[in-house]
Amino acid sequence: MSIFGRNHKRILVARPDRIGDVVLSTPVFHTLKDSFPGSFIAALVSPYTGPLLKGNPYIDAVITDGPARKNLRMKVRELRKYKFDTALLLMPTKRLAYMTFLAGIPYRVGVGRILYEVITLMHGVSRRKYNPLRHESEYMLDLARRIGAQKIWTQPEIFLTTEEKDFAHEFLMRKGFDLGRAIIAIHPGSGHSSPSWKPETYSALASMLVRNGTQVFVTGADHEKYIEEFFSKITGKDIRTSFGELSLREMTSVISQMSLLISSSTGPMHIAAAVGTPTVSTFCPLTACSPKLWGPIGASSAHKVILPPENFCKTQCPGDPHVCTFGDGTSGIAVREVFDAAVQTIRKTEEIPVSGVSGFSSEMQRLR
Repeated sequence: MSIFGRNHKRILVARPDRIGDVVLSTPVFHTLKDSFPGSFIAALVSPYTGPLLKGNPYIDAVITDGPARKNLRMKVRELRKYKFDTALLLMPTKRLAYMTFLAGIPYRVGVGRILYEVITLMHGVSRRKYNPLRHESEYMLDLARRIGAQKIWTQPEIFLTTEEKDFAHEFLMRKGFDLGRAIIAIHPGSGHSSPSWKPETYSALASMLVRNGTQVFVTGADHEKYIEEFFSKITGKDIRTSFGELSLREMTSVISQMSLLISSSTGPMHIAAAVGTPTVSTFCPLTACSPKLWGPIGASSAHKVILPPENFCKTQCPGDPHVCTFGDGTSGIAVREVFDAAVQTIRKTEEIPVSGVSGFSSEMQRLR
């Protein structure tokens, strides 16, 4: 029995926003299934992120909403058909609050006490102004704890089929990669959701890795295709790019076959962690961007987080993490630092020499 004095048998879990948020929400579904045996668990996510939940044994139905949202009345009628008794709004919005209220879901739990939550008589879980700071996944699990969940699962999960993994192998072979050697993926885009290097800085890193004998795969979405040109001047057979070629699900399967993913704090980083791929990630120390809140967690413990030095942030912080580029690759977060972290992280899978690799400045001169 839960704290509300009843079992929760039909539970809706809503998180219709970004890739990383949805990946980090997956422990909630596992927790609910284990804590309430025989329950029906549904996810409400965006159409774009829905495929990440495909094949998840802890989810019985996936409902989508947005960005081209249906009429609220139509969505309310859709939710009513499921006869939910509980809704967990992992990141509440006004639309979700009224949607679940009008759908007649008796027990609804959100975050905090925003006016529209009060108006819709929603129960709230406080984040206490993020003090002490914990991981976003833990904050979401607090909503499951609020309704009485006790068997807490903390590891994000994405479930891939054998066919999807076979597709990834075939795709990489068509690209010309040697699957017997380590492949490092670089994802230079961030959608301005977090601080990130400029494309030319990622290009300098890729050049250093290729010249050191490492295979590099540069990934991105179709709208990030302009970034691809920054890697076109890198010579050698060990670099390939893919922008807009793969669906989200296909990209997930390919990331699962990488030896390492290098990126900023972005969705593919969380995908990599969930499928067991080690990561090297650049982070901002500000509370809203902190690795304590958004760091990679998952099956692999081989994750390296790199922060800019304290004196850089104090003297050169632009004040807006969405426009920060961590300096020029020499100050702030240096290319060489990320290169060294990448080599050290995958050393267990393939011996890679580190001597004789030129620094960032010479790489930039060569690529201009």
